[in-house]
Amino acid sequence: MLEEFKKFAMRGNVVDLAIGVIIGAAFGKIVSSLVDDIIMPLIGWIFGGLDFSNYFIGLTSASSQAATYEAAKKAGATLGYGTFITVTVNFLLIAWVLFLVVRGLNRLSRKAEEAPPPPPPPSKEQMLLTEIRDLLKARN
Repeated sequence: MLEEFKKFAMRGNVVDLAIGVIIGAAFGKIVSSLVDDIIMPLIGWIFGGLDFSNYFIGLTSASSQAATYEAAKKAGATLGYGTFITVTVNFLLIAWVLFLVVRGLNRLSRKAEEAPPPPPPPSKEQMLLTEIRDLLKARN
């Protein structure tokens, strides 16, 4: 049973999938950092110092009075639409990058398909005629 599992786990598709998931998770963290630490602060600065992470609507009286989103979540039911905006920007960036990658791969595969086929090898007649031509040139 252990040998069978080893065969399954080392199969090409499973290993490729595992590598893809790991790279995807790392890419997600990079994009999250880009959005959280660079893009959203710039957007906040452009719109007058807005901090999207603390945009929320408290659904209880205690959560409505909280100063930060974290405190509001601890106090009661809260709608954190600032966090939703940030996650939406994350998604849009990841989708855009994946679109560009797929678009590039499609262009590469199209170019490979459109490449003209190599010329066919010369026929026996052409080879004989070439030999005759070369012999005649060598005589002169």
